[in-house]
Amino acid sequence: MIHIVACAEGSIMAVRAQPGARRAGIVGEQNGALKVAVTAPAEKGKANAALQKILCEELGLKRPQVELCAGAANRDKRFLLRGLTPATLWQKLRPILEKP
Repeated sequence: MIHIVACAEGSIMAVRAQPGARRAGIVGEQNGALKVAVTAPAEKGKANAALQKILCEELGLKRPQVELCAGAANRDKRFLLRGLTPATLWQKLRPILEKP
């Protein structure tokens, strides 16, 4: 199960990055984190920017609503999702994770 914690501004979600992938997108769940593949390399913040963009697109959020709050130089990251309660976030994630 993906680790999601409520906070004053919204929710904080664990994300596992897979930089340098052939295809970008949400892959599934891995060790309590949402696994997201990005084609960008893990250098100079390119993969982090690509992760932010994918989360925005997949969850229907605007760029200021998605902020990297921990793990900038690590595959295991934490993203703040402003304005989303954990329950609302799960409603958005469930159909994405259930895709074949």
